[in-house]
Amino acid sequence: MTVLDIFRVFENRKSSRHYLRTPIPDEMIHKIVNAARLAPSAGNIQPWHFIVVQDKQKREKIAQGCIYGKFLSQSPVVIIACGDKQASSRWYAVDTSIALEHIVLAATAYHLGTCWIGMFDEEEIRTMVSIPENFEIVALLSLGYIREKRDFWAKILHTIRPRKKLKDIVSWESYGKTVHKI
Repeated sequence: MTVLDIFRVFENRKSSRHYLRTPIPDEMIHKIVNAARLAPSAGNIQPWHFIVVQDKQKREKIAQGCIYGKFLSQSPVVIIACGDKQASSRWYAVDTSIALEHIVLAATAYHLGTCWIGMFDEEEIRTMVSIPENFEIVALLSLGYIREKRDFWAKILHTIRPRKKLKDIVSWESYGKTVHKI
């Protein structure tokens, strides 16, 4: 992979909320979740566990408990990202988030869409998929082949709130100090 390739993955990554019902081959799912296994973690504790949910009824039930994730019932896969708060009480959420972003980027490289969900009914999901008490659900992730649809609200959002310029998010040596031309 070249530098250009990885930056193309970054540029192509977007939150997808419309999916084809086409199943994702298990081999592809394995490769994508393996990207999480390769993620760094504090002290190499790897305090994460990922539950791949393909069952339609479970995905529909998960979607019902999400205010902004009703589309989860459409995606052929929902990944439940859990962090072991006993194994790494201070870093489980950060480490699990890094590993989950590895999944997002791997999925993008396979031309699949994802959307990170942070609001959900944790207790219902915990019970449904038998998550032990030492694990906290950090996030949910939809995964599937993107169904292209004009998303009027997303277009408006990106128009009124475009990506910030690099000079607005990077300082050199101390906050607010811009030395290099960006």
